[in-house]
Amino acid sequence: MATTYFTDDHEWVRVENGVATVGITDYAQEQLGDLVFVELPESGRKVAKGDVAVVVESVKAASDVYAPVDGEIIEANEALSADPALVNSAATGDGWLWKMKLSDESQLAGLLDEAGYKALIG
Repeated sequence: MATTYFTDDHEWVRVENGVATVGITDYAQEQLGDLVFVELPESGRKVAKGDVAVVVESVKAASDVYAPVDGEIIEANEALSADPALVNSAATGDGWLWKMKLSDESQLAGLLDEAGYKALIG
């Protein structure tokens, strides 16, 4: 069963079998407005917690999306190249941004659970 975590920067992380799927939260996509472009990361790229992994551009602004934990990117959501609005319509589903193999699962302990994230955006 997958466990979902959240960051203060409005990313969600769903972890299953040592692989994390990362996206932005519904709250984040609502704040950004309609997405028009997603700069996807390359597979094989190593990222450290806090590194900019993806840039999303909306009609309002461009925003960085940060790696929530250390790891290696193993897949980008190529569907977003043709349809970046998937992030708006399904931020926590088909609108995921990338998948990564975790380097240090203990870093997940520093992330928020759903209740903690809801309190943050309250």
